[in-house]
Order: sequence, then C-alpha cells, then structure tokens
Amino acid sequence: MRPDRRGAPVSAGCHDSGRGPATATGAPRIALVGSPNSGKSSVFNGLTGLNAKTGNYPGVTVSRSVGTCRTGRHAVVIEDLPGTYSLSPISPDEQVAVDVLDGRLEGADRPDALLVVVDATTLRRSLGLVAQVLARGLPACVVVTLTDELARRQGHLDLAAFAQALGVPACAVIAHRGLGIAELREQLATWRDWPTPVLTPPTELAERDAWAESVLAFADYRAPERHRITQRVDAVLLHPLWGTVVFFAVMALFFQTVFTLAAPLQGWVETVFGWLSGLVDRHVDSPWLSGLLGDAVIGGVGGVLAFVPQILLLFLLLALLEGVGYMSRAAFLMDRVMARAGLEGRAFVALLSSFACAIPGILATRTLPSARDRIATMMAAPLMTCSARLPVYVLLIGLLVDPSARIGPFGAQGLVMFGLYLLGAVSAMLAAWVFKKLGDRRGPFLPFYMEMPPYRLPAPRAVLLAMWSAARAFLRKCTTVILATSIGLWLLLNLPLHSAAQMQADGVDTANSAAVSAYQVDHSYAAGLGRLVGPVFDPLGFDWRINVGVLSAQSARETFVATLGQVAAAENPDHPGQVLRVMTYTDGLHAGEKVFTPSVIAALLVYFAYALQCMATVAVIRRETGTWKWPAIAFTYLTGLAWLMAYAAKTITALLGG
Repeated sequence: MRPDRRGAPVSAGCHDSGRGPATATGAPRIALVGSPNSGKSSVFNGLTGLNAKTGNYPGVTVSRSVGTCRTGRHAVVIEDLPGTYSLSPISPDEQVAVDVLDGRLEGADRPDALLVVVDATTLRRSLGLVAQVLARGLPACVVVTLTDELARRQGHLDLAAFAQALGVPACAVIAHRGLGIAELREQLATWRDWPTPVLTPPTELAERDAWAESVLAFADYRAPERHRITQRVDAVLLHPLWGTVVFFAVMALFFQTVFTLAAPLQGWVETVFGWLSGLVDRHVDSPWLSGLLGDAVIGGVGGVLAFVPQILLLFLLLALLEGVGYMSRAAFLMDRVMARAGLEGRAFVALLSSFACAIPGILATRTLPSARDRIATMMAAPLMTCSARLPVYVLLIGLLVDPSARIGPFGAQGLVMFGLYLLGAVSAMLAAWVFKKLGDRRGPFLPFYMEMPPYRLPAPRAVLLAMWSAARAFLRKCTTVILATSIGLWLLLNLPLHSAAQMQADGVDTANSAAVSAYQVDHSYAAGLGRLVGPVFDPLGFDWRINVGVLSAQSARETFVATLGQVAAAENPDHPGQVLRVMTYTDGLHAGEKVFTPSVIAALLVYFAYALQCMATVAVIRRETGTWKWPAIAFTYLTGLAWLMAYAAKTITALLGG
C-alpha cells in the first residue's frame, strides 16, 4: 500500500467493497459527467467493478454512486454524477450535478478531474454539454461510447483529431464489452498531466453551436445512418393505434409467461421447503422450537420464498424489454396519456420505475422540474403494481382461477394478472390527474428528452445483473422484515398457551394434533386482534385470519402470504397447500362457510392493488417532501380508496354469481 499525493493510503483492490460511499480516503476524485443513456453508468461499472456504493449527497436526497478504481500503483475515487443534458439545470438532480462541479455542495468536495461521457451516435447534440463542462476549467478527458455502433451504421469519427480539436484527451470505450476500459485506466493514472484547451469553449448558444460544428468538421465526423430495422419496426410500434395494440399484446404475453414458466419452478421450491419441514418434524423434539422453525421460518418465510421464480422471471422480462429498446417506445406512447393528466414524459419514467418498487419511482421524480408535478407523481407512484404485490397476486389468482382456464390463446390467470397491472396503471394516471388539478396547473412545459436507441440484443451481463439485483433485494427483505414479522406472528398465533384440560372441556380431541393446532390458532392473541378489527373488514367478507394478514402486510405486502402460510401450516402441517381452498369461518354469521369465495378473493386483490402497505414507501415520501403532510395524505387516501374499491369488487362479483 502506497500513499497518494495527499499522503493518505489507498485501497489495494480494484473496486470498492468498503463501508461507505466514499472510498480510498484522500485519493483524487474524478467525476463522470454525461447525458442520460450515454453509457455513463456502464463506464462507471467498468472502472469500479460491481461493488461500488450508492448513497445520498450530504443534505440532499439525490443519490450518488461512488467507487474506487485502481490505476497502476495508486487509486482514484470515481463518482457518477446524475445524468444531465446541460449545465443549465431544470430539476433537482441536474442542480446537484452543477453544484458538485462548481464546488457549491456542502460536504461534497469539488472533483479533481472529470470524465465527460458522450455517445458517438449523437455526438453533435452532446458537444453542447462538453463545451459547458470544459468551461469549468477542471482537467478533463472525453470518453466516447458506442463507437462500434457508429461504424456499423456507416458513421465515422477520427478520435485523434477529435481530441486535438477539443484540446483534451479522448478515449473510445465499448463499456458493455469491456473494450477500452484498460486504456481509460491508463489515462486516469496521468490525470494531472491532462492538457487543457488553449481557448475555452464559448458559452453563448450561437457561438457554442458554431464551435461544435468546427470540432465535428476537424474530426471528420460523419453521423450514422438511420438504423433500417429500427426505422421499419418503429413505423408500427410508434403508431398511435398499432403501437398501442402491440403494447397491450406484449404486456398480456408478458404476464402469461410469468405464470406459465414460473409455475413448475415454484412447485420445485415448495417441494424443497416441504422436505425441510419434514426434517424439522422428524429431528426437532422441542415442540416450541419445532413450531418456530416449521411454521414461522419454513411455513412463513418459506411460503414467500416460493415466489422467487416469479420475481426472477418478472425482472428477466423487464430487463429484456429495456435492453432491446422497447421500454423507451412504451414511454413515447404513454407520453400522450401523461399529457392528458397534466404531466410530462418524465413523470411516466418515474411511474415506470415503480413497476419494480414504488421507492425508485418516487426517487425518480427528482428529474421533474416542477414541485407540483413531483408531488402529483409521488401520490400516484404507490398505485403502480410493484413486485411486492406479485406473491399476493399469484397466491390469490391461483385460488380464484383454474390453471387450465383459457381466454382465446391466453391463459386466464395471466390475463387476470395483466388486468391488475392495468388497473394500477390507470388508477395511477387518474390519481396524478386529480392531484395535478388540485394543485396549480399553470406553468411552462419544459422539453422532455427520451432516448430512442436502435433495437439491439440485450447484453447478457446487464440482464443477469438486473435479475440478481431484484433477487437480492427480495431475499434481503425475506431475511429481515418478513422473518421478523413471521416470528412475531408465530408468537401471536401460539399465545396464550391452553392446557389440555381446557381444550378437553371445549370438546377438543387432544390426541388429534391438527385439532389442537386449530384450537390454539383460533384462541390466540392473533385471533383476538383479527376479530378486534373485524367491524372494519366484515363488509368486505374478510375472516379474522385474513384481517391478521392484511394488518401484517403494513410492514411488507409479502407478509400476507407468510401469515396465511403459517395459519395453513398450523391447521394442517401435512397438507398446508389444501387449507386455504377449504378454509371455513370458525364463528359468526358465516360459520362453516368457505372463506375464500370468488367475491372475497376479488375484494382482496383489489384491496392490495390500492392500499399503501409499505412503510418504507411512506418514509421515502416523507424524506423527499420534507414533511409528514404528504405521506399522511397518501396513506389516508390510498387506504380509504382500497376499502371502497374492494367493497365494490366484492359486491359486483357477488352479483355476478361469485
């Protein structure tokens, strides 16, 4: 380990796996600057590896990615600034990028040097940003990406002449294939010696355009030809009518695939957990420890983990659609719809991010220049169907719809899932429109840029990383929030203890373990809690066991599945999967009737489609808005809307014979 120029030791590794966003303390800091979709993040990953840290700027909720890159004997800290098309900011994240470059952000040092990432296929547009960055006077190197695509589409760029015209070093990098990364690292090692432009690029728009044209002419730049396949396909996919038809067909096929391909894998996972449960029964003598492991961990958490195949397949399909270039077309189609809600295309990008989780969707509202638009989009984002709802939907749709049922060429289960996602999207649009109407709709619409990349095969590594990131987040939740909730629920379901004499007095056959378990569950603290809130959920047809599941889902939606898994395992440990289909009310007016009727399942599906059952989302809205007012409004209106819509769904389904 050697000291760097400031006398501080640097890490010997080639990427950071440390404890915070800043690594190699005291090492020179080099910031990545570039427009969205220019390949900036791929360059960052190539330089720092995959263990770079993500955090927030001091006092600002805009995220930062920081990692350490080994350059010969030393290391440099690489910071990926928020993407921006210009250094004339119109949104919070763009303002942060400018403040960091100018050294105005307290707690974030001004970079020692800059890497300016530009897309070779859109170089003319990118030079405006390059001119603004070079005018800052910091040592800079321009990183040119997608040069392979430029050549493939009959374009041309003389890189040496380009660097000479700019007056700074320039490197060509094909980041997703790792080409040029080693050469870029060599450049980073000599950042102190980077030349600076003899003449600072002009700042006036007309003069800057003339400067850009002269640079392109000197570099013998020839813009790429239009991608013929992309042009032909876009004639259909971007058509107002046929593009919309294709969009709905793609989404229907999307959810059909989730059900069809994931079902066998889910069965294998359930078989594994059934085998583990059997091991616990055979080898753990302590009833309490056996119950904790068998019911809480295997019956509860294992019941949620059984949906990992659906989660992986969902994110695989999303990554493929994004990688091939289709998602930007979907955003283009939806921009018209967003305009009817009084919002702009950036809001759709934020809502689209909410398909994975509402939290990144809410964080994506930082790109919106209008505070009113940010609030309206935040209030709508929780309505987009996130991956946390997927286990609940799969469980309930499996109870409602026969797997063999089909509507035309599509399976009915997949179409019901698609309908729920569509319901969430439409409801989110209506909610955004309402909040926008309640706010001030006046104000200029600023230009919205959305890259339309040519259609290409997705990079396998990027697809696998997207799947792994989703699986890791899901597993982390299962081993923390859901595990803790499952243990708490297990205690509530097994306390207070009841003596054999008391059970015999109530007519329970104490020699029948299933009868004993059912009695214990029905007379537990959890049962008391479920019956306590009964008046709220009785109109929806919910049994006390469903009530407990709905309450537990406030910590994380997936715990609803864990709750029902524990109840099923406790009532019939040999065949827990059959319990829900035959579960009956234990008391009240409906005693002896089936719990999961079509109308009750419909009410549950709609309730979960609307309810804000994620405390992490509430906390993020609080952090983003700086007040408890908006999270309180979101929680109240979504909970009330969930109840009303669930009641309507139950009533309509019952009238239709459910």
